[in-house]
Amino acid sequence: MQIIPPSVSKLWSLLEIRVLVLFSLGLQSILIFTGKTRKNSSSKKLSTLLWLTYLSAEWAVTVSLSVLSNNAGNSVNYSVNPDLVITAFWASFLLLHLGGPDTITAYSLEDNELWRWHALTLVTQVTTTVYVVLRCWNSTPLNFLAIPIFVAGIIKSGERIWVLRYGSSEHFRESMTHPSYRMSKKSTSYVLDMQFNVPVNDPLENADILQNAYNFFKIFKQLLADVIVNFHDIKNSRIIIKNVSSEDTFKMIEIELGLIYDVFHSKAVVLYSFVMDGFSGCFTLCCISLRCINFLSISSVSMAFMITEKHDYSRVYVIITYVLLTGAIILELYALILQLCSDWTMLWLSKRNLLHKGIASFLLTKKKRWCNTMQQYNIISISLQDTPAKRSSIMKVSSFLWKCIQKVLCIHGLLEKHRHRYSKKFLPVHLKQVIVDQLQHKLESAMYDGKILCSYRGDWVFQNAKSLDNISEGDRDTIKGAIEVEFDESILLWHIATNLCFYSNDQEQDLDDCKDYRDTSQLLSNYMLYLLAFCPLMLPNGIGHIRLHDTRAEAIEFFYNFNEDNAGRTLGCKEEIACKKLLNVINIPPTREQQEKKKLLLPSAHKLAHSLLGIEIKWEFICYVWVEMLGYAASHCQWNQHAQQLTQGGELLTHVWLLMAHLGITEQFKFQAEKG
Repeated sequence: MQIIPPSVSKLWSLLEIRVLVLFSLGLQSILIFTGKTRKNSSSKKLSTLLWLTYLSAEWAVTVSLSVLSNNAGNSVNYSVNPDLVITAFWASFLLLHLGGPDTITAYSLEDNELWRWHALTLVTQVTTTVYVVLRCWNSTPLNFLAIPIFVAGIIKSGERIWVLRYGSSEHFRESMTHPSYRMSKKSTSYVLDMQFNVPVNDPLENADILQNAYNFFKIFKQLLADVIVNFHDIKNSRIIIKNVSSEDTFKMIEIELGLIYDVFHSKAVVLYSFVMDGFSGCFTLCCISLRCINFLSISSVSMAFMITEKHDYSRVYVIITYVLLTGAIILELYALILQLCSDWTMLWLSKRNLLHKGIASFLLTKKKRWCNTMQQYNIISISLQDTPAKRSSIMKVSSFLWKCIQKVLCIHGLLEKHRHRYSKKFLPVHLKQVIVDQLQHKLESAMYDGKILCSYRGDWVFQNAKSLDNISEGDRDTIKGAIEVEFDESILLWHIATNLCFYSNDQEQDLDDCKDYRDTSQLLSNYMLYLLAFCPLMLPNGIGHIRLHDTRAEAIEFFYNFNEDNAGRTLGCKEEIACKKLLNVINIPPTREQQEKKKLLLPSAHKLAHSLLGIEIKWEFICYVWVEMLGYAASHCQWNQHAQQLTQGGELLTHVWLLMAHLGITEQFKFQAEKG
């Protein structure tokens, strides 16, 4: 029994290559128009769309060339079949699509490591394209027009392979440790003070921010190759950060991370070789020449096709060819516009004093370089929503069935976590100032060096907090104990305690200064719990996911047992009421499971909250503890995890990591006495 009717099979055989070629062009359009936005967007929908498009793009080229090869091989009298000749012309466009857009060459860092596989794929596709073109060769003008497109496709695909190879860990590390790079860096390391623009009590101009960010990029990209940064480089970056505002500091970090993203995930190495150090003039001239050849090839073929006799070809095939030519030109022009408006071009213009202040202000200040959001995850909130409620039997059955479907599809855990997360737009100015101030205060102490400061996760704040002198010894021990436990446990303890203090009846909350520290503490508390739940690889090794699950179950049982009417309903789903009830409880009864495990995080957090409430300026203390915990997590996260997050809109944790590296608070720091 034939499932698919012969008429359907015949129709698909007729439309197959048309659909595949247009589908490939559509995928390229999606990649180039949305690929540049993923470094400033944390949207999961956009990330999923790009992931599917990126994987499908190469597949579409491979399948299309296979169909063309099969059609060419099955045709006996192909020289008199004009439609087969024009479809063979499309093979060169597919090779052009294989090169991909300039905005996204690698979806993740792992794609750079697979550059050999991509090179083998290119060889296979080039061989197939040559076979299709030669098999359908009958010396018509269309056969000759395929040659320039074929050359442009090889150039574009070759560029992608070269960029993927450069972004691989092995070759990127080689470029950082190559003698020519080390000698050029050594010759300029003592004159970097002249290259940086250092104002005194005056905000930096946009062009100065861009120039300083690029100078930082030249120095600290060594961190991405596990190369040690020397003292003179750290000294210059410390001078800059000390003399600029926290806003300008984070702007420079944003630009620098954008440059890092471009190197690993786009064709920046090829497109902007005239800016990047370490590339010879011949290489730059070669790259520019190849770009010109590409554009001229596509443009000349488009004009030639317009005047070529096309009566022998099917009208549908001619229209599709026009679509391919028009699409190729539009994509090239759009790529050129993006290149002219990029930070790299602005940097080249500013180096030659050709960048007008008005243009710099418009292009550099209006550009969004990262998502500028902090994801939030609150254990009190999710525990209240997950507390068993009083529902009808129909609702219980439907809920049970829906959970069963989710578990069968293996999406229960994913949906369960993501439905509770939310984001806070725009990074507060106060948070930036607190981060920079704390790092600067640490460096002012001569008895600490950068490597030692990496190991603190609240200890330094605890040791230097004068406000703790007025509390009891027991409260001091409680606070110290909450800092010294394992890091993931410390995050949970301080997160719950911060929530309890946030909703406590304290008149200190009405003061403006305390309000800033209070809001910043809550923001960081929810952000760190988000990292624990969604980005555990960015935190030090531990059993955070187990502790989070157990603590969540503990909180759900507590709120179920201590509700207002003992009827199985939640506390109005209001965090304030729930936190006040938890704070006012004298003894929290442990669950049966906890009695067996003897892990009581909720009572420990309850005790910590009461100890913190006894501090005179508690919110400033809590805020600085969270900032130090943020710095500890940032400095202990591997660089490849930071680089990978740049493709998801970026994380505050990555910005703090790079800022700490600029100040020498990193393991990759070589101290040597300054030569007089």
